[in-house]
Amino acid sequence: MTVLAVNAGSSTLKFALHPVEGGIAQPALLTGVIEGLSAQGPLDMIWNGGGTTHTERRGDADGDGFESALAMLQKMLQRESAGRELQAVAHRVVHGGARYREATVVTDSVVQDLERLCRLAPLHQPHNVQGIRAFAKRFPGVPQVACFDTAYHADLPDVEYRFALPQALHDEGVRRYGFHGLSYQYVMQSLQQVTPMAHGRVVMAHLGSGASVCGAMQGQSRATSMGFSALDGLMMGTRAGALDAGVVLHLLAQGWDHARLQHLLYRQSGLLGVSEVSSDMRQLRRSDSAQADLAIRMFTYRVVREVGAMVACIGGLDVLAFTGGIGEHDATLRSEVCERLAFLGVRMDPRANALADGSGPVALHLPDSAVEVWMVPTDEGFVAAQTAVRLVL
Repeated sequence: MTVLAVNAGSSTLKFALHPVEGGIAQPALLTGVIEGLSAQGPLDMIWNGGGTTHTERRGDADGDGFESALAMLQKMLQRESAGRELQAVAHRVVHGGARYREATVVTDSVVQDLERLCRLAPLHQPHNVQGIRAFAKRFPGVPQVACFDTAYHADLPDVEYRFALPQALHDEGVRRYGFHGLSYQYVMQSLQQVTPMAHGRVVMAHLGSGASVCGAMQGQSRATSMGFSALDGLMMGTRAGALDAGVVLHLLAQGWDHARLQHLLYRQSGLLGVSEVSSDMRQLRRSDSAQADLAIRMFTYRVVREVGAMVACIGGLDVLAFTGGIGEHDATLRSEVCERLAFLGVRMDPRANALADGSGPVALHLPDSAVEVWMVPTDEGFVAAQTAVRLVL
């Protein structure tokens, strides 16, 4: 038996096929991505199975790109899955709102609920819902399971999730939710397998095109930087992060409409907006632009500031973990963040940091460090697959 974990985006479909043995999801048999969903040109599927990378191109995706992508995927799975039966498709869904505090098997009413949340996560939720609909059509009879990024934060204390707004707005769902929950769940379970300190006070930094930090105690989320939407907290690739609401009021007074504001806040800000070069940290590192340098320094500063806030909320720090595309691959950023947190007793091992290769949890701290520092490559799909197995089998 197998479970397929998927993450549907605007232009890509990431997937991983996990075998199920003894009722437990196992590490992926194969992983891959289909690119070009949003274009009218060819679709490219790149996947790795058995240590070998394969590529396939389909040039006739001139209609529904998603439907064409699933046709490619289905044929590949039939060839590569060695006759294993597909038991479920586990979807990463960014927003579950106040109603969905844990993963759920998808029904028509669930899809309708998730569609109503699209306005809270316009970069991700519409594509997540599109993916659920498309997979249900392509794989009839196979349970579709929605796994929510917000679920890990479902038990945040009221002082953390409540806005200082009237009760009526809170009753409508205007509150802080938190995101990147599948990633944080994976990082936490990985840490707890390698260090007993992970049962204490942990700050996890998921740093990528979307970025947030989470403060946890005894494995449970207690504070996080993202809030009502995926706009709050850290500076990100194209999102500003924490922003005085007065700025939005100021722009409204100047005649900005909803669409223009949404485009600014989700697409034109963050690393891209400040640098005017790129939203990709790797390109900014290579740039000699003063604005690119400023964007990097701002990003690093915001990470330090938000980590400090998490430490205050959970009453200290036993473990600091980096994950996400930037967190896993940018040794310079990890070093600079840890240097600024030296007052907490953080002492990084420069050699371990430079050699961290992303093959698994890597300890980055010196023996006399008061705080353990780890780099943990995240695997949101594995968490989704584990969750789907528990619900379906």
